[in-house]
Amino acid sequence: MAQVVHLAESASESAVQALPQNVEAEAALLGALMIDNRLIEDVQLKLRPQHFFEPLHARIYEAILRLTDKNMVANPVTLKPLFDSDEAMKQVGGPAYLAQLTGSGAAVIGARDFAVQIYDLALLRALVGVGRDLVEGALDTSEEVAPLAQIERAETELYKVAEEGGAEGKAKSFAEATREALEMAEKALNSGGHLSGFTTGLEALNSKIGGLHKSDLIIVAGRPGMGKSALGTNMAFAAAQRFLRDTADGIEASKAAGAPAALFSLEMSADQLATRILSEQSGITSEALRTGRISQQEFRELARAAAELENLPLYIDDTPGLTIAALRTRARRLKRQKNIGLIVVDYLQLLHGTGRGGGNENRVQEISEISRGLKTLAKELDVPVIGLSQLSRAVEQREDKRPQLSDLRESGSIEQDADIVLFIYREDYYLKAFEPDYPMPNETDKLAKYEEWNAKYSAAAGKAEVIVAKQRHGSTGIVRVRFDGRTTKFSDAADEGYMPELRG
Repeated sequence: MAQVVHLAESASESAVQALPQNVEAEAALLGALMIDNRLIEDVQLKLRPQHFFEPLHARIYEAILRLTDKNMVANPVTLKPLFDSDEAMKQVGGPAYLAQLTGSGAAVIGARDFAVQIYDLALLRALVGVGRDLVEGALDTSEEVAPLAQIERAETELYKVAEEGGAEGKAKSFAEATREALEMAEKALNSGGHLSGFTTGLEALNSKIGGLHKSDLIIVAGRPGMGKSALGTNMAFAAAQRFLRDTADGIEASKAAGAPAALFSLEMSADQLATRILSEQSGITSEALRTGRISQQEFRELARAAAELENLPLYIDDTPGLTIAALRTRARRLKRQKNIGLIVVDYLQLLHGTGRGGGNENRVQEISEISRGLKTLAKELDVPVIGLSQLSRAVEQREDKRPQLSDLRESGSIEQDADIVLFIYREDYYLKAFEPDYPMPNETDKLAKYEEWNAKYSAAAGKAEVIVAKQRHGSTGIVRVRFDGRTTKFSDAADEGYMPELRG
């Protein structure tokens, strides 16, 4: 086999030597691939040109892949024209170097092992690079120091290295896919025939969508005041509470109908969300809790609710102004540390993308980046992600104020990326906004008008609709629920279910 010479040079030869590498293994692998092109099928899925330490070897490997991709034989003869003018090749004797690489046929036996070692050493070099950048950044105080931003950047880079070293992607056999489908069906059967994912806390909604499924992006949208934050919080709480209950009953965590949940609140603080949850569980209004207008009995109820929720696996991050990259970094950390199984983001339009610049066009692109980022996060961590979203004012201009998919604000990519889109509609909210003045005793015309309004409002009060406007895995429709505005709690309506599939 050819004598292999380091061609990569740097300011310090000792620095090059210090980096993890094995150019002899690279040369042996290239020789083996040129001797037997069939070996390429075994290594090309995981090993890429950038994993080679020696740049010349990376170019040779890339050329081999190009030729075989065209169904051509890759050997020293077919590769020679591609390297006639390569300066680095000339330094090691010209294209004859390709023939020298094939000098040892024994390398064919250990080709797969060489590929594994080259890949592992590339990961170690990437890790060295992250560490070096981290040290240099921490030592450079010439500009404004932002330690937390540096830590987040380092975590992101480390996660990229970890992802690179994870299990390689592969096609699943039909048997594997069938087994997963049967496990999902078994879970739905054991839960009573309607819940194959994590619970939403609403039986009627569970029946309609089958619960919250791993890797799905669920968009919950509504106009301000409809209760989208309340519904997102309710779902996160219900999943965390069900997980606590199921595991306490001896059910395996992997088979629980709930999961530890993370709630990223860009609008409300953690204590405000905690107050909401305590209000829901104790039955005391949030306003009474904030102002302290509660009795001793109500305080005891509050203390009881707080004690029951002490071990709830629900984690709240209320950091304002997060970018989608920072949110993904924090979500990965919570997945690693707390093994979260559900993520709620409140709300999507308050996140920032990674780009710069203003204008409506850039904002549309930014929202597209954010929605894609949330969908990628759902698949990457294999958890359902619930993204709350504002709706455009177009809703207010229509006589029928039920939302439509076209009302999703600022980007059609939200609809495209989402697996499920849920809209919240409360007729009593709009009726309340148009409440007529209470008439004087002699104003009979106004009295009739007021009584007509009051009858409509009384019939609609406390009722809400969760509109399933898109469902990738099932039909659309309307789920009727109840909403307690005092405690911001959604619950099942005793005499309501869901309406048939939406038309149009």
